[in-house]
Amino acid sequence: MRLSPCLSRIYALLFAVLFASCGGGGSSSSTSSTGSGAGSGGGSSGGASSGGASPGAASPGGGSSGSSSAMAVDVATYHNDIARTGQQLAEKTLTLANVNATTFGKIGFFATDGKVDAEPLYLASVPIAGGSHNVLYVETEHASVYAFDADSGTPLWHVSTLGANETPSDDFGCFQISPEIGITSTPVIDRSRGPHGAIYVVGMSKDASGNYHQRIHALDMTTGAELFGGPTEIAASFPGNGPNSAGGVLTFDPKQYAERQSLLELNGNIYTGWTSHCDHDPYNGWVIAYSADTLKQTSVLNLTPNGTEGAIWMSGAGMASDGQSIYFLDANGTFDATLNANGFPALGDFGNGFLKLSTTNGLAVADYFNQFDTVTESQADVDLGSGGALVLPDFADASGVVHHLAIGAGKDGNIYVVDRDSMGKFSPGANNIYQQISGQLIGREFGMPAYFGGTVYYGSVDDHVKAFTVSNARFSATPTSQSPETFGAPGTTPSVSANGSSNAIVWAAQNGNIAGLYAYDATNLANELYNSNQAPNGRDQFGAGNKFITPMIANGKVYVGATNGVAVFGLLGTQ
Repeated sequence: MRLSPCLSRIYALLFAVLFASCGGGGSSSSTSSTGSGAGSGGGSSGGASSGGASPGAASPGGGSSGSSSAMAVDVATYHNDIARTGQQLAEKTLTLANVNATTFGKIGFFATDGKVDAEPLYLASVPIAGGSHNVLYVETEHASVYAFDADSGTPLWHVSTLGANETPSDDFGCFQISPEIGITSTPVIDRSRGPHGAIYVVGMSKDASGNYHQRIHALDMTTGAELFGGPTEIAASFPGNGPNSAGGVLTFDPKQYAERQSLLELNGNIYTGWTSHCDHDPYNGWVIAYSADTLKQTSVLNLTPNGTEGAIWMSGAGMASDGQSIYFLDANGTFDATLNANGFPALGDFGNGFLKLSTTNGLAVADYFNQFDTVTESQADVDLGSGGALVLPDFADASGVVHHLAIGAGKDGNIYVVDRDSMGKFSPGANNIYQQISGQLIGREFGMPAYFGGTVYYGSVDDHVKAFTVSNARFSATPTSQSPETFGAPGTTPSVSANGSSNAIVWAAQNGNIAGLYAYDATNLANELYNSNQAPNGRDQFGAGNKFITPMIANGKVYVGATNGVAVFGLLGTQ
């Protein structure tokens, strides 16, 4: 039985209060589903909001979710909540004691028609296909959306986002997204939209005449049917005089772009952010918003309107939010080092910056931080935009002053912690920033960190997963623990599972010809609990890895995207 949106929100509020009593942060109000909160032991955060995780009935041991009254959470957006913390705080099955090669391993594989680059999403206790099911939603580069029974792997529905006589986009001979481009970004789900809830998806395609298309879809989460008169063709224009403008107007060209960053739902809007397609000029940085109720365009912003480049890439991570503003790292591109009286770029070009967007009266840059050597870094392709931003919970310093922070890193190996109320803007002589941690990430950051219990976890290229712990609103200058293994290109984006503040496990996926899933004690990363190459005879191997894969944990299982499906891990014998 599906809970009403009102009752779901009441349960969600009770759930957030329960976790806050365990030392975690509070959660902001929501017009749809509610996240599990931004932290255990870290103060308050805006990480719980639209498109986050909401509790629902689910079976802890597999089978139909309707058979149990145990509580599980939805994973309805990238990295669990709009703060992008990557923490799942209602995991009651997986523990430090039972995640090992003897009792834990690969228990299934859900085959698909193409690469799974998007993070799988999960809803508990969905009334679908004549029953109540825990449902795993999976998207592929072949432009398909699947709904699987998350416990048995039975396909419940499967639809394509292609139009008539269309194929997924070719890759232009480019290695970035290959061999085809269909659905790259992680969608977002809202249980309160439409008659049964909606999953929002962006797909790319090519028609028989050689024209390229980008479209946003809202699909009924129980049938896959198109909602709200969709899909809507992505089209936009913005005032500007960059090299790809005409008559003082920039026009969005779907062939030049890819939607890699994960979709964000915030206050009734779905926000898309666009990267270049294989760095083929000309391109700029676009943020385009659509109504979650109508799929009509509500706002457009170009980040380099009088310059070039400055795309939104972030290696598949999603733009983050505190419930009001949007935060992300922009890629290399034009930055106007000549500032106006308010300290903003005189021509409105914000390439290679840590950006804050206001959303109240349409999209606009509200604040930003750029490194003192930002122009040089952009010219050398050593930009911030390879990594994703994370909105942190509130932290109090030794004097009791509460700080509102966000964190991010890119290709220069520095970790940047910004004050969301005053991000630092630009100074040619020094970085005016809340905190900078230098020399601790061995490689470039192609992903984003996870947060749990006053600690952030980073996994840069050819580096260990490293923990940085907060004290008095400052992060440790060196790692407090690190994993035994290093992770080759592109590094790893960790996720965390825990039961409130206990049994916290950091999960990380390894790319390569033989992919891997690793689990570590979150309190000491040197304590490896499990990896998928430990078991004899390749029992837990699941083929080659993908470029940017984020493990997703729900209801006693870990789901990992692969080149032709999703590998499912759990306690042996549960499926």
